[in-house]
Amino acid sequence: MARPPTSRDKKPQPSVVREPVQVYLDGDDSALLSRLAEESGLSKAEILRRGVRSYALEHGAERQSPMLRFLSTSAEGWPRSVAADHDEHLADAYKAPAKKRR
Repeated sequence: MARPPTSRDKKPQPSVVREPVQVYLDGDDSALLSRLAEESGLSKAEILRRGVRSYALEHGAERQSPMLRFLSTSAEGWPRSVAADHDEHLADAYKAPAKKRR
């Protein structure tokens, strides 16, 4: 007969480190954020996070994360092996971009 699982059997969950940010919104933006959260089922924080990422993509932020840079590239021109060798292709995307010569 198998013993029931105990707290020792559970794997520890990785902790997520997040930085709290305080934002002041005017009434219209606050209402819009509340409406978007209600309609989408997402938290207000998640909507704001997605907004920051979207803004970075639109404005070609230099400090864009390697993952966002990788995802923002067009699927056209990707090697045929990208599905099978995605780890290697993603690792290449994390390499620092070459510095431009002046």
